[in-house]
Amino acid sequence: MASELSERERTVLRYVVRDFIETATPIGSRYISKRHEDDLGLSSASIRNVMSDLEYLGYINHPHTSAGRVPTDLGYRFYLDSLMEMEKLSEKDQKTIRENLDSAEDTDVVLKESSRLLGKISRQLCIVTAPHFSSGTFEKMELINITANRIMVIISIKSGLVRTIMMEVASEIQRDKLDDLSRFLNDRLSGLTLQQIRDTFSERVRDAQNEETGLIRLFIDSVDKLFVADRGEKIHISGQESIIEQPEFVNPGGFRSIIELINNEEIIIHVLEKNEGAPHRINVTIGEENKDEKLRPYSVISSTYDAGEVVGSVGVIGPKRMAYSRMIPLVDYVASTISELFSNNSRG
Repeated sequence: MASELSERERTVLRYVVRDFIETATPIGSRYISKRHEDDLGLSSASIRNVMSDLEYLGYINHPHTSAGRVPTDLGYRFYLDSLMEMEKLSEKDQKTIRENLDSAEDTDVVLKESSRLLGKISRQLCIVTAPHFSSGTFEKMELINITANRIMVIISIKSGLVRTIMMEVASEIQRDKLDDLSRFLNDRLSGLTLQQIRDTFSERVRDAQNEETGLIRLFIDSVDKLFVADRGEKIHISGQESIIEQPEFVNPGGFRSIIELINNEEIIIHVLEKNEGAPHRINVTIGEENKDEKLRPYSVISSTYDAGEVVGSVGVIGPKRMAYSRMIPLVDYVASTISELFSNNSRG
């Protein structure tokens, strides 16, 4: 159907979408005629006829409270794929992002700061998730006594990421015993992904499950805690204050909807993870393209970043009337910068 649009229809649709994104007000033919008179050279009546055709084809619709038109999901999609002119991220924003992320002290700070910067610049709901630690390849495990009944388990994967877990033990374990157990486990688990270790751990250490410290048995019982990170603890969300000021959320229904979304991290993580199989590819879903019903009023722009062999997600969620031409380069730049930082750190 999109290929059937005439040049005149494409031009009018472009202005409807662009002007609605800018004003948050349904766009009428008279408004387009006056604002874009030099470009269009069409009368208000001619534009009204074109808009009627676009409405019939499903690209715009007619809110019952207004004489103007607003884009449909189909209209936004056609605009995004065929009509939009992508903007370049400003030098000022690039510098702000680069300087703040360069000065971040560690991985978690980089991700948290990335989310904060996204929220500040975009004024949308912004999310940065930690990398999929469990898909990384095991490099080594270290066991360290903290107190008489607590040990620290440090798991490193080949991308350079490190995970630390505290474990309660029945009684103090001598340093030499911990070293022996570390060597044993490093030998048995080398070259496996953490997910593979989780699935096969008990089989791989079956012959040692009754060793005297009881630590192997404890690890068998705690395999999920050790080798499958809870990503809910590593999701950074920002921009909550800015997004609720958007016109779409002024009414009670819209406000309640966005608050429910902000508080539902599971949905947010799920929608971003759908794009994690394609590193560095921007993914945009609009309204009904989002499978989860709670996301139908919104658009989602997401990308992934590399942390060695594992990936995490960067995304913004906002009203369908978001400035895609500015948001897409912003998300892309933040994701690329995070990847670059991880790459530099792993080489360093």
